[in-house]
Amino acid sequence: MRPVTLFTGQWADLPLEVLAPKAKAFGYDGLELACWGDHLDVERAASSDAYVRGRHELLAKHGLKLFAISNHLVGQAVCDEIDERHRSIVPKRVWGRGPKGVQERAAEEIKTTARAAKALGVKVVNGFTGSSIWKYQIRFQRSRPR
Repeated sequence: MRPVTLFTGQWADLPLEVLAPKAKAFGYDGLELACWGDHLDVERAASSDAYVRGRHELLAKHGLKLFAISNHLVGQAVCDEIDERHRSIVPKRVWGRGPKGVQERAAEEIKTTARAAKALGVKVVNGFTGSSIWKYQIRFQRSRPR
C-alpha cells in the first residue's frame, strides 16, 4: 500500500510543530517538507546531524514519516529572469543585494537541497526550474479581461 503524503508548502505560515499533528489527524502517513517557513532549512539539514534528527523526531512524535522535500521557490529562481518579484520568495542569502547573481545563488541552494535530502535519507526533491517566459505569463494573466 502506498503512503499518503501532504506537501507542506501551502501551510508554511504554520510552524511544523503545529502542522504535523493536524496532518496526522487528517489521515496522512507522512509529509513532503517545504524548504521555507520553519518546515525545513536546507543549510542546517545539509550540515547538522542534530537538526536532521530533530526533524525526524518531530514527525515521528506525530506518527509521520518524511518522504520528500520541495524547494519550489528557490528552484523558480534558477532559470527565471530575476526581478523584484523574487525578493519575497527566495531566502535572503539567495536574494543577496538584489537581482544580480540570484540565479547562480539559487542553483547553489538547489545543490545544497540535494545534500540536505541525502542527509535526511529522502530520495525525492521536488521543485520548479523557473522559466525566462514566466514573467510574460504573469503579465498576460493580469491584462486579460475578466
